[in-house]
Amino acid sequence: MTDHALLARLEGIGAGFARTPVARLSHERLRLYAKLEFQNPTGSVKDRSAYLILRRAAERGELTSASVVVESSSGNFAISLASFCRAAGLSFVPVIDPNTNQSTERFLRAACERVEKVAERDESGGFLLSRLAAVRRLRAGLPDGYWPNQYENADAADAHELMTGAELCAALERIDYVFVGVGTGATIAGVARCVKRLRSRAKVIAVDAEGSAIFGSPPRARHIPGLGSAIRPPMVDRAEIDDVVLVPETETVAACHALVREHGIYAGGSTGSVYAAIERYFAGYRGPAPVVAMLCADRGTAYADTVYRPGWLAERLPEPVLSI
Repeated sequence: MTDHALLARLEGIGAGFARTPVARLSHERLRLYAKLEFQNPTGSVKDRSAYLILRRAAERGELTSASVVVESSSGNFAISLASFCRAAGLSFVPVIDPNTNQSTERFLRAACERVEKVAERDESGGFLLSRLAAVRRLRAGLPDGYWPNQYENADAADAHELMTGAELCAALERIDYVFVGVGTGATIAGVARCVKRLRSRAKVIAVDAEGSAIFGSPPRARHIPGLGSAIRPPMVDRAEIDDVVLVPETETVAACHALVREHGIYAGGSTGSVYAAIERYFAGYRGPAPVVAMLCADRGTAYADTVYRPGWLAERLPEPVLSI
C-alpha cells in the first residue's frame, strides 16, 4: 500500500531539481562540452538516480515511513540517499569502506544515526563484495529494510534517461561523442538510451579505471572512489556502448589538476578520468572538430585531501604521476 505522506515528501524533494548547465570548454581539436552534474541538489549526478529510486519505491508501496534504507556506496550515492532520506523522514544506514573520502564519511556520520564501515578487502582486492555482504547481513536483521540496489535497479537508469540524458540532448542539437564514467552502469545505460534515440549519430564511450573488472580486466586494488567495480554490474549489459577507454589512476589525478588549471573546473576523480579518456581517445586527431560531451559527476571538494593533495597517489603507487 502506498504511503501517500511519504510520497508527497519525496515529490517535494523532486520539485527542487533544476536542469544542470552544459558549459563549452576551450579545446584546440574538439567542440567540447561539459554537463556540470555537480550542480545537482547534493552535488553529484547520483541525486538523479537516488531520487527516482526512492520515489518509485514509494509509489509501488515497497518503501514506507517505517522502512530503513540500507545501501552500499563509496560516496556520492550515500550522500544523496542520506540527504533525501533525512528530508523525507526515513532512516538510512550507509555501508562504506576505507576508500570513502573523509569529508564524505564525516557528513554521513552527521546525517545518519548509524554508519557501517567495512574494513576487510574482498578477494578482488577491493571492498565492494565486502560492502554487499554487510548489506545482506544488515537487511536480515531489519523487519522493514529496503535495499535500493543501485547496481541492478532499472529505476536508476530511467532517471538518467529521463533527466540527465534528456537535458544533454536539449542543450546540444548535435552530439558526435558522449563520454561517461562507469561504476554501477546506471548513468551510462540511461544516458545512452536517450542519446541513441534523440541523437542517433552519437557514439557512447564508456570510461573505466584500470583495475576495474567491469569490462573484463582482472580486478585489483584501486584508490579513487566513484569509478570502476570489482564486478560487472548487470546494468552495464543494458547500455548501448560503442567503445571503452581504460584510464590509470595516475592519469586521473593529472587530469583533475588539468581541468582546474585550464578550465577552472574543480571536479571529482571520475570526471578527471573522463577528461583523461577524451585526451587519450583524440590524441593526434586532426579532422573536423567533433562535438564531444562529457559528464562532470561531482565536485572536487571531497577529494581535496586525496586527488588534489600533492603526492597523495605517489605515496600509494610506485610509478610517478603523469602530466596531461
